[in-house]
This record gives sequence, C-alpha cells and structure tokens, in this order.
Amino acid sequence: MAAIVPAISHENRETGPAHASVLVVDDDPRNLVALNALLDSMGQDVVLANSGEEALRRAQETDFAVILLDARMPGVDGFATARMIRDNERSRNTPIIFLTGVYEDVSSMFRGYEAGAVDYIVKPLVPEILKTKISVFVELFNKNAVLTREIAERKRAEEQLRRSEENLRALAGHLESVREEERTRIAREIHDELGQVLTGLKMDLTWVAKRLPSGQPALNEKIESMFDLIDDSVNAVRRIASGLRPEALDQLGLLPAIEWQLRDFQMRTGIRCKVTLPGEEVKPDQERSTALFRIFQELLTNVARHANATKVEVSVRVVGSTFVMEVQDNGRGIAEHETNSPHALGLLGMRERALPFGGRFQIDGAKGRGTRATVSIPL
Repeated sequence: MAAIVPAISHENRETGPAHASVLVVDDDPRNLVALNALLDSMGQDVVLANSGEEALRRAQETDFAVILLDARMPGVDGFATARMIRDNERSRNTPIIFLTGVYEDVSSMFRGYEAGAVDYIVKPLVPEILKTKISVFVELFNKNAVLTREIAERKRAEEQLRRSEENLRALAGHLESVREEERTRIAREIHDELGQVLTGLKMDLTWVAKRLPSGQPALNEKIESMFDLIDDSVNAVRRIASGLRPEALDQLGLLPAIEWQLRDFQMRTGIRCKVTLPGEEVKPDQERSTALFRIFQELLTNVARHANATKVEVSVRVVGSTFVMEVQDNGRGIAEHETNSPHALGLLGMRERALPFGGRFQIDGAKGRGTRATVSIPL
C-alpha cells in the first residue's frame, strides 16, 4: 500500500497553533481521502496516517485537537495505538474518537474506553454527527491554547515582577548601607570636630575666668552661664552623634548597644524597661547588627509615640542559628488593620530591613493588652 502524503500543520509552541489540527488514522486509503475532504470542508488542518506506528510519530510531533482512530487495523491495531498515544507525554491528554463498524460488539467498545477513547463513531459516518463532534473538541483545543498563552504571559509577568522586587530590595539595601556609612561619617565628624571646638572653647573660657579681677559678680555670673551653655552643647553633640551612629554598637557590639539604648530610653521617657539577654556571647556581623539595632530603635520609637505604655520588656535569644529579638509593651495594643496598612511605613521599613538576611518581622497585639514585635534573622 502506498503511503499517503499528509498535510502537516505547523505550530509555534510559545504562541500556540494557528489552527487546530485533526489526526486521522485509518489503513484504508479511501477512508482517509473521504475524511480528509470532509474535515477540509470545515476549515480544519488535517494530518493523515495509515498505520499505528505512523500515528504515534505524528502524535509526538504535533499537538492535535482530536484523533480519529480506526479500531481495526492490521499490525498495531487501534487499541494498541491508543495506549501508545496515551503513554506519550505530549499526546497523553489528546481526545481519541474510535471509528468502528456496525459489527463491533460491546466488549470491543469497552476495550476502546479502557485504551483511552472518549467517544465512538460508527461507520458509515454521518457527516453532520462527525462535524459536530469534531467542532466541540476543536473549540476546546482553541480555548485551551488561549488559556495556555495567558498562563505563560502571566508567569512571565510574575517573573518580571519578582525580579523587579528583588532589584528594588537590593537597591533599598544598598541605599540603606550607604545611608549608614554616611551617618557614621557625619557622627564622627560632629563628635571629633565640634567636640574639639567646644573642648577648646571651654579651656579658653577657663583661662579667662582665672584671670578675671575679683569683685565682678555680674561678670562671674556670665562666665558660669557660658560654661553651662558649652556643657549643654557638648551633651547635644554627643546625643546627635549617638543618634546617628551609637558608639556602643561599633565598639562593644549589638547586645551592649541594646542595653545602652534601653537605659537611655527609660531615662528619656520614664517607661520602665526590662531586658533579658542570652548567657553566651552573640556577635552578629556588622550588617546584621546594624539592621537589628535600627529595628530595635524603631520599635522603641513606636512605643514612645503610640503605645501609651508604662512598661517594656525586651528578650534576646538564639534559637539554633537564628537571632531572635522580642519587644513587648503593655500599651493600648495594635489593631490588625494597622499592621497591614500601606501607611505604616515604619513597620514596612522594619520588615524590609530583615528581608535581605532571610529574616522575618512579625507584630501583633490586642486592644488594651499591649503589642509584641518579634524579629528573627539567621546568623
């Protein structure tokens, strides 16, 4: 038997097929010609195969909307062909309609369904019935192709969004690092330059005071006022420099810096504070220490501004290889809508500080029962 040259449809796996293709498998050339003419009149792309082996090759090359498969063929029959098509990854879900003679019994039909058939059409074929059934599967195929493209486009959009978020987070981390470096530089310049000027000014004022003539109470009072002003300026310089970059963080490490910050907070606000630190020495690297300390500062600022609390408890511990810091107050509590508000920039900033290190920031509370914030960062 001469091989029939099929009309092979071409497709793009990214954009989907331009037209749905139908695979027709029959060992009788007359049936192939008739089915080809009938389906061609519907505007369908048709691929012809005259054996089970050829049908399997076609199914491995092209995605079909439906396969019309003759049940009775010499060699590899329709049932074996259907099973092989079902075993192929590409054609596993392609609908198969068996073409059978009127003589087929019920047991043969069951064999077909077991092999993966979705329907039977009895020969001689009724064109209207065949067209109706084919059009249903073609429509499903086209809709599935559209859905597949939409899913692929959405995945690409999600991937682009994810990359954009990663780039923005990396940029935010870089900007925060630059900001910390600038704070450190400014703090040192303020401490060194202004501190030296004020110290020199105080020394000169002391020299002048020792040489003032006696019996000048107004002048002595003015000198004392100038001493007080210089001392206040020195304290202001220290406070500003510490706010920009605490010396304790760089010189002593994170845990002593937390203790120092909490003592200073208690002195400034009058809120009772308690801290529990781990017994073993814990020294995160500079980047993690800075992130944790800035989160701690922001939490204390939130307590002072919003909590109306009278007590703050701070707990620091190491769980496995993760640094965990918890800040609990007895204030008014934070509502759930406040924790997720896009206007809560302070909370968002704390989350963003923890994320670059694979850390997490959680905050929860209840009205009248205080707020608990927990930050955990792998060491």
